[in-house]
Amino acid sequence: MKTLEELSAEIDRIQLRNKSVETDKAWETSITRRIVLAILTYVSIGAYMQAINIEKPWLNAIIPSVAFMLSTLTLPFFKKMWIRIR
Repeated sequence: MKTLEELSAEIDRIQLRNKSVETDKAWETSITRRIVLAILTYVSIGAYMQAINIEKPWLNAIIPSVAFMLSTLTLPFFKKMWIRIR
């Protein structure tokens, strides 16, 4: 049987893990993360389009960036549906 000190240490480890999980979840659902992803998507697609000589690459890079943002905004809805079905 575990001692009181061992149980206390185990509870501390669980609480630390829970805090880490909560922080990760907050980041995954944050608007900051979505904005950073949109900017990085826009810059990488714009640079790629410019490298392959697409006309108006920075203007055309807006469309896939917006599409990506819309897809990330709909994911929570589909996650809830998936959870309900399971």
